[in-house]
Amino acid sequence: MTPIVNWTTFSEVRTALGADFVRILGYFREDGTKSVAAIEEAMRAKAAAQLVLPAHTLKGESAQFGAERLSELAEKIEVVARKCVELRQEPDELLQQVVGLRDLFEDSLGQLEKETNPLVERRATDRNPAMVANHGFGRI
Repeated sequence: MTPIVNWTTFSEVRTALGADFVRILGYFREDGTKSVAAIEEAMRAKAAAQLVLPAHTLKGESAQFGAERLSELAEKIEVVARKCVELRQEPDELLQQVVGLRDLFEDSLGQLEKETNPLVERRATDRNPAMVANHGFGRI
């Protein structure tokens, strides 16, 4: 199964964006939240054409940060929605995917933000040899 986050891609984009990374990740949070809401609303309206643009946007933005599973799900929604538009069908077959989209978006964003939190101590692990959160904030 595809990982939620490809940490190599994440590290590359973080390095490339430098000081702008946190700001751009904030845009992803805002835009992604809007895209997910638009996809959910389009699904409720059974409007395949209205699924295409927010799914396309979410696909590209999530891939940029290495949120691979989210990008793949958004791509599936986009492709099936385009097919439904062409065939003049309602996007009923996407219901299950759209229902799981918000949770996957929040999980993906949570992992990305956890890695960018300057207050979290980092240490090497098997999952991400470069970084991982250490949740021990002191002693009682």
